[in-house]
Amino acid sequence: MTFIELVDKGTKFFESMGVSEDIATHLFQILAYVVLILFSFVAYRITEFLLKRVIIPLVRRSKTHFDDLLIKNRFFIRMAFLMPALIIYYSVESDLFIHENISNFVKDLSVIFFYVIGALIFESLLSTVNDYYKRFHVAKDHPINGIIQVLKIVIYLIVLLGIFGYIFNKNITTVLLGLGTLSAVLMLIFKDPILGFVGGLQLIFNKMIAIGDWITMPKYGADGNVLEINLTTVKVQNFDKTIITIPTYSLISDSFQNWRGMSESGGRRIKRAINIDMDSIKFCDKEMLKKFEKIKIIKEYINRKEKEIAEYNAAEEIDPSILVNGRRQTNLGVFRAYLKAYLMKRTDINNDMTFLVRHLDPTEKGIPVQIYVFTTTTDWGQYEDIQADIFDHILAVIPEFELRVFQFPSNAEIFKLISGKPIN
Repeated sequence: MTFIELVDKGTKFFESMGVSEDIATHLFQILAYVVLILFSFVAYRITEFLLKRVIIPLVRRSKTHFDDLLIKNRFFIRMAFLMPALIIYYSVESDLFIHENISNFVKDLSVIFFYVIGALIFESLLSTVNDYYKRFHVAKDHPINGIIQVLKIVIYLIVLLGIFGYIFNKNITTVLLGLGTLSAVLMLIFKDPILGFVGGLQLIFNKMIAIGDWITMPKYGADGNVLEINLTTVKVQNFDKTIITIPTYSLISDSFQNWRGMSESGGRRIKRAINIDMDSIKFCDKEMLKKFEKIKIIKEYINRKEKEIAEYNAAEEIDPSILVNGRRQTNLGVFRAYLKAYLMKRTDINNDMTFLVRHLDPTEKGIPVQIYVFTTTTDWGQYEDIQADIFDHILAVIPEFELRVFQFPSNAEIFKLISGKPIN
């Protein structure tokens, strides 16, 4: 039975129910479109079932990772939508559907549906390529998120232009040429993506930033590790687990701090000072030097220094009865020597990197003695433990050198000074 004979029989069936020929024709056409839609839906469900129960399980058992990522990005599920679109597109051209205008309209809708599904399929492919690329080590230094996003935008623009050209029966080239007059508007609309894309390329190819880098950017409250580098934003997870998004171009136009160099060096800097009360600094007498000689790690330093000073004073015929004459050791100088020896003995301090124990400019808060060294680890927790251990020890050992740490007087000390009574 041909489609024409089927239309005649269907129309006569409705006429036998007592309706006019025109109404009978319309009712049969409505029924035909309903059946077509139902058939297309059933075809989609069957295709989806076969994909989920046959194709996808086979793909999962393969040794390659690329096809697994296709599943993750819904490539096969989106392909299933092509089946109902194809059925509708070719069915409306048959003699079963006699209203040309309606058939053309449905056909146009199916073509537009093809464009949309095509865009979604290409998006799945691009997302799969991006995810597969992330499996390689080079992706950390050269992420392609921004490029993939630009390609996705280009695909969607082409699809929109294709739909526009199809609806208005215009060649896509003509449409593109016509858009030249709207370039200024497009530049304004896509200003952030364009700047972000350019900024992202500069960041990637100049190796200014990579996924996993620790960066700080106070302007945006960023202090943590880079999670993603996208077309318009860079996503940073702060150490308090909050997420900060920074405009990509801002990392080019503004300043930020990247701690990658510290991580790659294998050591993390300790740069901290303790203020010494200058009233506690004095020359070392024989009793003090005798006591300091009992400190094992500086015994050799004390003896060597005393010999050097004695030779110098003898050569210069210095009168030792006057303290300001000649050279003498101070308790602060011996303390600095002790700090150097103590830090060099520690296995968690890197002696091959910058190693300083130095004075800073004296202030109204005393004279700062600064520790400027590097640990042998970059782990934050271990670094803080090492730093705390060092300064716990320093604060405890300072009185052994008859020095005092400068600090503002507490309320208890002020009360003691005024009342002359000890505080229980």
